Amino acid sequence: MPELPEVEVVRRGLQDHVAGRRIERVEVLHPRPVRRHLPGPEDFALRLTGDRLLDPARRGKYLWLPLESGDAILAHLGMSGQFLVQPQDAPHERHLRVVLDLEGGAQLRFVDQRMFGGLTISADAAAPPTEIAHIARDPLDPAFDDAAFVERLRRRRTGIKRALLDQTLVSGIGNIYADEALWRARLHFARPTDTMRRAEAQRVIDAAREVMTAALAQGGTSFDALYVAVNGESGYFSRSLEVYGQAGEPCSRCGTVIRRDPFMNRSSYTCPRCQPRPRNARW
Repeated sequence: MPELPEVEVVRRGLQDHVAGRRIERVEVLHPRPVRRHLPGPEDFALRLTGDRLLDPARRGKYLWLPLESGDAILAHLGMSGQFLVQPQDAPHERHLRVVLDLEGGAQLRFVDQRMFGGLTISADAAAPPTEIAHIARDPLDPAFDDAAFVERLRRRRTGIKRALLDQTLVSGIGNIYADEALWRARLHFARPTDTMRRAEAQRVIDAAREVMTAALAQGGTSFDALYVAVNGESGYFSRSLEVYGQAGEPCSRCGTVIRRDPFMNRSSYTCPRCQPRPRNARW
């Protein structure tokens, strides 16, 4: 699933290519991606036609495109959602779901193979939209409060990776960047949060900010064609991953073989030497 760097790459692409353009026509090719717009696909298309896209914004893994009317298009990419900007005469992608014809001859296309993502219209001018008001700020947000995060983290009784994946505590971090941040911070994913010193908690959020900034500079992490920027290009941070997906490879810091453990129906990757498992581990 795209995490903060990948979604921010998409937001920047939308800023460059569609902000300020009027929507001339909307076509919903499959109803599932607009399932959360309860009035239905026809109303979705009618509400957007004639409106103008303003500067796109992001909170964690969510995107929204404010509209001149005061509404906003709220988007979540899910596992495989993509926004692509194409000429109107470009061939349709195989999994094209929603098309917005924009003034000037461009199309904004929502492509989603697995259709876990989706689009809806948020009917007020809140920022962020009320539907995602419960989502916490992310580490790259200038208003993110490090001290408040550290205190909230240390009051929890859970493992540090579970805490990092809780989008109500800190948003934008998923499986990939949690593992990478914990490797940089030299902490095991099952370290109990209520045993962490303030300096350790700060080290984790600093590491998360550092690794996601590095990923953003490289266009994010792409393992396949399911994540691309709005121009169809893939990110290349996968070449810089230290532990995620590296089971059996030597740690670049100490040479110990990277270990894979099952975690929440997924996987966690650690260096057993740099990130020793705590005796009171909480998974």
